[in-house]
Amino acid sequence: MDLPLLWFIAIAVLWTGYLVLEGFDFGVGALLPVLSRDDTDRRVMINSIGPVWDGNEVWLITAVGATFAAFPAWYASMLSGFYLPLLLVLLALIGRGVAFEYRGKVDSVAWRRRWDRVIVAGSVIPAFVWGLVFANLVRGLAMGADHVVTTSVFGLFTPYAVLGGLLTLGLFLLHGAVFLALKTDGPVRLRARSFAARSGLVVVPLLVGFVGWTQGQHDLRSGTGWTLAVGIVSAVALALAVGLIARRREGWAFTATTVAVAMLAVLIFGSLFPEVLPSTTDPAFSLTVDNAASAPYTLGVMTWVAAVFLPLVLAYQAWSYWVFRRRVTRAHITAH
Repeated sequence: MDLPLLWFIAIAVLWTGYLVLEGFDFGVGALLPVLSRDDTDRRVMINSIGPVWDGNEVWLITAVGATFAAFPAWYASMLSGFYLPLLLVLLALIGRGVAFEYRGKVDSVAWRRRWDRVIVAGSVIPAFVWGLVFANLVRGLAMGADHVVTTSVFGLFTPYAVLGGLLTLGLFLLHGAVFLALKTDGPVRLRARSFAARSGLVVVPLLVGFVGWTQGQHDLRSGTGWTLAVGIVSAVALALAVGLIARRREGWAFTATTVAVAMLAVLIFGSLFPEVLPSTTDPAFSLTVDNAASAPYTLGVMTWVAAVFLPLVLAYQAWSYWVFRRRVTRAHITAH
């Protein structure tokens, strides 16, 4: 396997890990006002992701860093096309991280409610924008021979891209609700289970519509047969998750939503390949895995570094999930 292809697959894996892991804690944060009835409920929800949310963001940092090093032209063109949306995501993530740390610093209901609103906004905005960005990557952007994207900010909000944003937002909400049903007990667990079962009636059709549009529309890059199979697996897994959560099989339901999110990521990157950023101005201007890649020496050094450190990072994160595997209940919450 040549190194540019290897690193394209590696970046796809990193984004898949990020969307799966950060997806459920985006969902938990966005559901804060929906599934809670008092501050104790909200603390149960926040504590369910407290030990892992910041570790989940490492996948994003690694994916962006790997893109910068392995495909600098792709990185530069994406920034020229998505500068404002990505800046919005960055600000949302910063605010969300600060809110997690600061909401309990002052014993004031008004203080905590203000930070709770920041957590919700910091979860909803990235959940929507990532779907918008990836849908635009699959669809392609107006780009000249200099690989500078000329699509305006408003041009990013096509019906297909908005569908992608709504899909990731809805999918992460469902993923987060199933995680809460698995990770908590008591009233939050019951409400999360009910929300997950009902939200599937909306999210499954969104996913089916996105898969079908990605594969079949003439104004989009047509997918191949295997990506259609991947899309079908994603939709079936999500439908199974809804059925499993209704039957109170939280563990299997979470496995199914994980498969659904992962297969959606595979569908996106599989539909892109061998391009990494298609040009709607002229196909000759498109960035591909080959013409966007770094020099072979750079990719070779990166491969050796990843081979040494990636297993250590994965082992540490798996250990942290194992240590904090038990359910969080209202009994675990101490009074302010």
